[in-house]
Amino acid sequence: MEIRLSILDQTPIFEQDTPERALRYTVELARRADRLGYHRFWVSEHHDSRSVAGSSPEVLIAYLLASTERIRVGSGGVMLQHYSPYKVAESFNVLANLEPNRLDLGVGRAPGGLPRSTRALRRGAPEEDASLSGKLEELQNYLHGIEPGEGDPLEGLRAEPVSEQPARLYVLGASADSADLAASLGLPYVFSLFINGDLGQAEEALQRYRDRFVSANGSRPESILSVSAAAADTDEEAEGIAAESDLFRAVLASGRKITIGDRARAEEFGIQSGEEYRIEHIPSPLIKGSAETVGRRLREAAERCGVEELVITSPIREFAKRIRSYELLRDYFAGTRPEEFEPEESEPANDGGSRPIVSA
Repeated sequence: MEIRLSILDQTPIFEQDTPERALRYTVELARRADRLGYHRFWVSEHHDSRSVAGSSPEVLIAYLLASTERIRVGSGGVMLQHYSPYKVAESFNVLANLEPNRLDLGVGRAPGGLPRSTRALRRGAPEEDASLSGKLEELQNYLHGIEPGEGDPLEGLRAEPVSEQPARLYVLGASADSADLAASLGLPYVFSLFINGDLGQAEEALQRYRDRFVSANGSRPESILSVSAAAADTDEEAEGIAAESDLFRAVLASGRKITIGDRARAEEFGIQSGEEYRIEHIPSPLIKGSAETVGRRLREAAERCGVEELVITSPIREFAKRIRSYELLRDYFAGTRPEEFEPEESEPANDGGSRPIVSA
């Protein structure tokens, strides 16, 4: 089975890095991924975090589209619960007109930050808001120039400039609920194994998505698996190149959950929520080793889950080794020899230990 490779870059800020440098690394990685033949390059949305620089994916996407030529670029993902679907559609319609047929709009179900940032993002919003399903339907309509129906207070409204080739909409998640949401709307679905960490649950959710899929305007099931991986020239070298990647899940009394790559921030989430909570430790879902070791495990995961595309995120501190990891994986799956990587500028080695927040 042929497997397409894509990248999710969370723009991590490790110790001794700055936001400026982290963002420059993201741009250079996108350029390199474009040349290596990766299918798509996605960036994430995180708030109130000093260890991740990507707080505004639509702004970063615009820069990445202008900095690349072929690769699809998009969000992994926009946290739609915070925003007006109309405004999100306007932003992505502008981008789609600037770069037709290269734009993806992945939508996440998580808050993308701690409760404090959620309150700031939603300040002034009504207490009762539309469901995510309703917001996704509204967003899809605005992207395609479909106006609200007769009798709607917004009848006749369009999210201009509507594009002839609008952004492709994806649902991101790590549970059966997100699989059901994507299936009910007839949208593509990305299961985030790098958040959930349970391959059995990923397999079940992706099969559930395909079994329950309801076609919308001729759409067909499109399922993708997102994984965390770090490849090096040998298994031994791979042991030391990646940041610690255990996860911690704050489970609130209300049943709400958030997965974060740092115990202290998981505790802070619980405190800021104002609810009783408990913290669950999730062993690292990172797959690391030589290209042969990692490539074999990734292929097995893809075949088990029935997907033909993997979106890979690599939490590797040193940028040159992060690039090397993506080259080695491209080499394994495509059977071609990776080019040698030469950074645009000389940068100090990075051993740092800051951890990005990972939303679920």
